[in-house]
Amino acid sequence: MDRRDFFKLSLAGGAALAAGSSPAEARETHTISPDALGLLYDATLCIGCKACVSACKEANEMPPEFLPKTEQPYWDQPLDISGKTLTVIKLYQNGTMEKKDEEQNGYAFIKKSCMHCVDPSCVSACPVSAMQKDPLSGIVSYNKDACIGCRYCVAACPFGVPRFTYDLAIPQISKCQLCRHRVKDGKYAACAEVCPTGATLYGKVTDLKQEAARRRALKPGTATIYPRGRLGGPEQNYPGVAAKYVDRLYGEKEFGGTQMVMLSGVPFEKLGYPDLPPRSDAAKSETLQHGLYGGLVMPLAFLGVLTYAARRTVKDEDSHHD
Repeated sequence: MDRRDFFKLSLAGGAALAAGSSPAEARETHTISPDALGLLYDATLCIGCKACVSACKEANEMPPEFLPKTEQPYWDQPLDISGKTLTVIKLYQNGTMEKKDEEQNGYAFIKKSCMHCVDPSCVSACPVSAMQKDPLSGIVSYNKDACIGCRYCVAACPFGVPRFTYDLAIPQISKCQLCRHRVKDGKYAACAEVCPTGATLYGKVTDLKQEAARRRALKPGTATIYPRGRLGGPEQNYPGVAAKYVDRLYGEKEFGGTQMVMLSGVPFEKLGYPDLPPRSDAAKSETLQHGLYGGLVMPLAFLGVLTYAARRTVKDEDSHHD
């Protein structure tokens, strides 16, 4: 069977079966749980101390990570999240770097870790449910015992978060799980717990968004108090002044929304965060899958191609014998 015959039969079979099947219904992007937990990261409050990076490693029992061929700890290492590092603080710099949180001739810090998407592509892409989203907390978790190492989650994530531990004898995926293992001890995300300025704040996403709205409404330069640690928990405050923010709460709408939302004085595209549409890829891909596999359209079409090829092969062999 040549390539032309293959494609002709595939298209004909698929079209015939699709005509008799029900049309695919586009699914909507999932909505956030009212009890969803997450983080508010305010880049204007971040001082680049990296206490969050150290605390994350300690809480998750991960080793320090250095740049290749050096054992000296520099500020900008590790350069990115990896199988050994679940969160990092990165530096944006421009020109003379005279002013903090300025796009021109300024600098800014930005946090990178799992965004805990409201409608996560990693969960949708995982064929064995090793990636799961808790229906109440919304935390996207990972079960290494269920994982088969296909790395579909790595390819699916628009933020490049899940990392594969290639250096392990039994590789697995590594990603932030919002310190869910600490909840039983009455604790919460270690990165927020140790942040001295409240740049990383833990709490219910609905409350975090209200706090973000309060900050955005303040006139730049106004004296204010920033909560630290866990929003609504034991009172911990950091006195400061209101910042000038770009007009965007990143994560509010991007990709269907995320449970880590961010404020910044520098455009997020400059900080390495992509400009994403409001609809998640999971909604798109699952709609497409429903169209292709609903009514067994694609499997039956492919079975028809294989049957045709087998019959033609048998017919050719019989003619040779004659």
